[in-house]
Amino acid sequence: MQEYTHGYTQREAVRLNDQANALDALLHHDSVWERGSMILEAGCGVGAQTKIIAPRNAESHFISIDISQDTITQAEKLISTLGIKNVAFRQADIYELPFENNYFDHVFVCFVLEHLANPPEALTELKRVLKANGTIMVIEGDHGSAYFHPESVEAQKAIQCQVAIQKRNGGDANIGRKLYPLLKAGGFHRINISPRMVYVDDSLPDLVNGFTRNTFTAMIEGIRDIAISENLTSSEIMDKGIKDLYRTAQGGGTFCYTFFKGVAQKP
Repeated sequence: MQEYTHGYTQREAVRLNDQANALDALLHHDSVWERGSMILEAGCGVGAQTKIIAPRNAESHFISIDISQDTITQAEKLISTLGIKNVAFRQADIYELPFENNYFDHVFVCFVLEHLANPPEALTELKRVLKANGTIMVIEGDHGSAYFHPESVEAQKAIQCQVAIQKRNGGDANIGRKLYPLLKAGGFHRINISPRMVYVDDSLPDLVNGFTRNTFTAMIEGIRDIAISENLTSSEIMDKGIKDLYRTAQGGGTFCYTFFKGVAQKP
């Protein structure tokens, strides 16, 4: 199994749900498919996105897969607790999907390609199980888009440690900017890439807590010990960087980050 950069901890599960809740309107106001669709959610993790998109498409059916049985178990528990009835979960490898050709009307992939060593191969396999004229919806972030006030050299260095660790694990934390060429090379057409920028200041307390503190800064804080142990930076720089990221969530601070949402069709 390819290593998941952020780890399979309870803290990470909470962070993923905080992220999904904070970005619901920004990312998913248009995550809607026609009634009666059969939709594959590839890489569902703990169900953080599932709990948002499934109720929004209550007349459709989802099969949500993940390679980790532990996260599948967490996702099943979450979805059951919420009373969501239109999702079935299955452990599966995105590179070897256990479905026939042309099986799904649509495919949904959120924050998954960034963790894969071979996104083109995954897209080829996802395309295989997608019906002709069916669509794929892909959402990814891009750490190169993070900027903030007050500015901090140490904070940017801490973010680059996250990028380096993810690259070492075979992933790409800057993949958002590459969605169009990836989908085009994968043989999809009618590709539409939509940048979704998160802008946070004091007037947006829900995003201050939900995104700046509990999603982004918590993610960087989560790789602190790894970055230091692998000599990517010093403890002084890492701690100053994390402190400065938290400072952007205090009075007078601002934070910006861009996600990219791509929708494309199988010919």
